[in-house]
Amino acid sequence: MEYIPSSIEKKWQEYWKETKYSEPSEDKSREKKYILSMFPYPSGKIHMGHVRNYSISDAIARYNRQLGKNVLHPIGWDSFGMPAENAAIKHKVHPKKWTYENIEYMRKELDSLGLSFAKSREFATSDEIYTKFEQEFFIDMYKDGMLYQKNSIVNWCESCHTVLANEQVVDGCCWRCDNEIKQKDMPGYYLKITDYAQELLDDLESLKDKWPSQVITMQSNWIGRSEGLEFDFELSTESKKKLGDKFDKFSVFTTRADTIMGVSFSSLSPEHDIVKYILDNNLLDKKSSNAIKAIKKLTERERAQSEKEGIDLGITVLHPITKEQIPVWVANFVLSGYGSGAVMAVPAHDERDKEFALKYNLEIKEVIKNDLLINSGKYNGLKSKKAIKSIIYDFESAGIGKKVINFKLRDWGISRQRYWGAPIPMVHCSKCGIVSEKKDNLPITLPQNIEITGEGNPLESCNEFVKCTCPKCGANARREIDTMDTFFQSSWYFLRYINPESKKLNQAFNTEDVKYWMSVDNYVGGIEHAILHLLYSRYFTKILRDLKYIDINEPFINLLTQGMVLKDGSKMSKSKGNTVDPDLIIHKYGADTARLFILFAAPPTKELEYNVSGVEGAFKFIKRFSERSSKVTKIDSMPIIDIQKLKAEDKEARIKVYESLIKAKEVYSSNFTFNTLIASVMEALNSLKNVTNQDIWNEAYYIFTSILEPIIPHICWEISLQKFNLKNFRDIAVLDEVFISDTILFIVQVNGKKRAEIEVDKSSSKDLIIDEAKKSIIKWLDNKEVVKEIVVPNKLVNIVVK
Repeated sequence: MEYIPSSIEKKWQEYWKETKYSEPSEDKSREKKYILSMFPYPSGKIHMGHVRNYSISDAIARYNRQLGKNVLHPIGWDSFGMPAENAAIKHKVHPKKWTYENIEYMRKELDSLGLSFAKSREFATSDEIYTKFEQEFFIDMYKDGMLYQKNSIVNWCESCHTVLANEQVVDGCCWRCDNEIKQKDMPGYYLKITDYAQELLDDLESLKDKWPSQVITMQSNWIGRSEGLEFDFELSTESKKKLGDKFDKFSVFTTRADTIMGVSFSSLSPEHDIVKYILDNNLLDKKSSNAIKAIKKLTERERAQSEKEGIDLGITVLHPITKEQIPVWVANFVLSGYGSGAVMAVPAHDERDKEFALKYNLEIKEVIKNDLLINSGKYNGLKSKKAIKSIIYDFESAGIGKKVINFKLRDWGISRQRYWGAPIPMVHCSKCGIVSEKKDNLPITLPQNIEITGEGNPLESCNEFVKCTCPKCGANARREIDTMDTFFQSSWYFLRYINPESKKLNQAFNTEDVKYWMSVDNYVGGIEHAILHLLYSRYFTKILRDLKYIDINEPFINLLTQGMVLKDGSKMSKSKGNTVDPDLIIHKYGADTARLFILFAAPPTKELEYNVSGVEGAFKFIKRFSERSSKVTKIDSMPIIDIQKLKAEDKEARIKVYESLIKAKEVYSSNFTFNTLIASVMEALNSLKNVTNQDIWNEAYYIFTSILEPIIPHICWEISLQKFNLKNFRDIAVLDEVFISDTILFIVQVNGKKRAEIEVDKSSSKDLIIDEAKKSIIKWLDNKEVVKEIVVPNKLVNIVVK
């Protein structure tokens, strides 16, 4: 059969659309399979990373449809966010128009790959109906105490009048206008993810062997559970006076109570309240004050990458045991977001503290040697672990400290000072304070008649949006102008997909559908989302469970993180000029070639190097596969083959074909190493070249087109229609008889050394086996006397000579 991808691919894509092949059934008596790939941001064009991500999930989905399962394989669009606003500034186009035009374009690109997405479930997170349900969640979380407002230090650009994420601060300046950023204390809304820190950590145990161990480790480290001692450093009398008697003490936390006697100074973050008081009241010289202010302008990432830097605050605290005075410094490596923003410094037993102490000539006291305490008074001679318990016990007994559990995880700030995001459904009333909007008034939608210049939040000056009435007292009020972090939208989108079209307007999702479809059986996406998106999705699932929306603990059962697509050894990016447009591959070679290449070039979890020869090789294989189908005759079912009448080459080829079938069952259900399956089929196809038996060819293609359909669906449907009337897209049983041999393979040894192999009929006598063995090693028997002939049944023949 001549292979013309452009004609057959369009034909079958139309057929799948008309027959609703990709749509899940409402029949909940069937076994379900929920397969999901992380949804894309509508940036304008798909890239090879998209091709890889969706080819993987589509292969899994198609295979499970063959097994007769009710498959949900949806697609949607993560459509809010900064890129749309940047495009609005650059191209003078409304973010909504830009976003939805991009969605339409990218949808057509994805369709051209023949991806079997459930189109009836498609949505964008910027759809007003999605925002409506999301705002309902927000209000419920606020009323339940899961969400609150507080002031926090943020990166502020005075020129753009906006808050910047840490990633948008470059060398202390705004990434857009290059203006110097300031640290500003601003109100924002926070989700109490810290209330779920222990559960998020504990439930990682249930994901072991189902999620990549690397992801579990990354999440565990991000949550960062630690047990230790919390105690107060009391300020010295002179220091209290210097600080206007505004402060008596400050709290610190340590996991290493055993080093308490080695404390030689204490370090505060530049944002600590005591430091703020000192700066506000000019208690330091100008140089020192400016140095602290310079540190405050740096992001946490920039501070971590900087040389250790500090300023002596000229105050002291008392050691909790010895009562000696200890100097207090500001240090750039102490973060306000962790613990109290203050630490006890033990330079002899902490590399960071040591580097700092050496730079500023501070005392270094060694208190542990060979895991035993020294220079530690009554604790001398104790091993570290025992000393930690003993010291914490003594602090608690004396009422000067307590054992606590801390987490690195911080509450999740979801406020964003930008237009293109989901409006936060809160109202500011001069009489009632902050009030949540009535659910009957939802969704709160974005005004359309705005202009985005990049200077501040355009919602602030839009009276039609800002002016409102208080939902509680009816007085004039102002609407919240902050919008939600886009992670808020992507943390529950997988639940929205389970809602069929008939229920979309009434509720976000219902109990019956959640019970049937959730949790997601296979989730596919990039390793770069290992922490934030996956952690927030797990957290959101637990919140919605506690709000009685759902009854599950974890959203994703199995996780597959695919590797990046590289070109010339680097990740594809526009800035490097090494991108490859999938449309060009599809136009020249066809969608099946793009899919085959992306799944064959490397195992899915490994990085994949793009190369033209690999694409051309994939095309040539499909072309050869198509052409050789002409050797197949039309049949409605698998041929029944009499193994007694088969030649050796028939049997060998048949074994290769069935090995591919076994490989397919293994790959599609567990390890997803599609490259090994494709290689197995290629080998099996080559083994058919000397076969003349028609039944063997028919059987082989009956199996090949079935197991390759999830990977190269268009050509497989075309061949299957012509040869098998589409009857072979089903679970095909492995015939054990294929692997039952009527011959035995013997290893032939001479004086215990392997020299040859022979294959003899199972009914062969011992004498015949020895005779065949001698023929295979005749050159080793020349001029030799055979001393002994040993036959180990079904294994080997050893000829002893001298």
